Amino acid sequence: MKKKQQQQGRRARRAFTPEFKADAVRLVKSGKTVGQVAEELDLTETALREWVRRAEADSGERQDVLTTEERQELARLRRENKQLRQEREILKAAATFFAKENA
Repeated sequence: MKKKQQQQGRRARRAFTPEFKADAVRLVKSGKTVGQVAEELDLTETALREWVRRAEADSGERQDVLTTEERQELARLRRENKQLRQEREILKAAATFFAKENA
């Protein structure tokens, strides 16, 4: 599947360190355009724009984007919510089982 995606113009998903992302954002903040930095570092403009948006949110420059801390908390709360729902379903099934057994 990956080869097929790459043949259609998609590149393989890559992982970048926080330091690399911060350096790329600094280049954009220093006056270079997103397009220039993306080309220099072989990045997609979309990814770089997202890194800039997140950096601006983390620094308080933007209020319309979740900060890194808020995104992490949201992910944690979603995992916790999923676990609680699963536990509730297990308790419902157990209660039904014991109600039938006692009837």
